[in-house]
Amino acid sequence: MTTRARRTQRRTEALSRERIVKAAVELLDTAGEGGLTFRALTERLATGPGAIYWHVANKSELLDAVTDSVVAAALAVEPADSGDSPQEEIRAVALGLFEAIEEHPWLATQLATQLSRSPWQSVAPRVFESVGRQVRALGVPEGNWFTATSALVHYTLGAAGQNSANTVNAQVLGPGMDRAEFLGTVSRAWEELDPVEYPFTRAVANHMREHDDREQFLAGIDLVLTGITALRSPAE
Repeated sequence: MTTRARRTQRRTEALSRERIVKAAVELLDTAGEGGLTFRALTERLATGPGAIYWHVANKSELLDAVTDSVVAAALAVEPADSGDSPQEEIRAVALGLFEAIEEHPWLATQLATQLSRSPWQSVAPRVFESVGRQVRALGVPEGNWFTATSALVHYTLGAAGQNSANTVNAQVLGPGMDRAEFLGTVSRAWEELDPVEYPFTRAVANHMREHDDREQFLAGIDLVLTGITALRSPAE
C-alpha cells in the first residue's frame, strides 16, 4: 500500500458517519437547509468531498441520516420508574420531540418530508413505535391502535412544528423581537377583529398573549389521551 493510500484510508476511517452527521446538524442549526452543502461540510470537517461521499451518497441521504439521528436522540428517554404510567411515557416521548423541534427549527420540515415521502425508512417507525407501545399498554383495542397512535403523532408533530415556526417568525418580524412581543402582536390583532364575524377569536385573544407553549402542548396531549383511554373496554 502506498503512503498516499494509507493516509487516505486513515482519513476516511477518522471521518466517521457520526462526525459528518454532527457537523451537518450544526450547519442546519446555524444556516438552515440552504446552508447545508457538501462544500460547507468539507470546510467544517477540514477534509475533501471524496471522504464525505464515502459515507453518504448525496444531500438527500445526508438529510435522512441527520433527521434520524436527532429523532433517535429525542426519543432516547431515560428508563422510567416502574410506577410510571403509559400516559406519562407518552407525555415524555411527545415532549422530547417537541423540544427537539424547538431546538432545531429545520426538523419539522424534514419530519414532514420523510413521513410523507418515505415512511418506510427509520424515522416513521421510530416515532410510531415509541408512541404505539404505550397506546397498546393503555389497553386500547387492537383495532384502534393505528388510529390512536396516528392522532398522537400528528398532534405532536403539528403542534411542535407550529411552535417552532412561531419562534422563527418572531425573529423575522424584527430585530430583537422575542416570543412575548410576537404573541402580544398577534393578540392585539385578534382583539381588533370584527366582533360579529370573529366573536370566539376575540374572546380568546388574551389567552394567546399569556399562554405557556409547553403547558399548552401537554394539555393538548392530555386531551387526546382522554379520548384514547375512553376506547378501553370496561374491564381495563
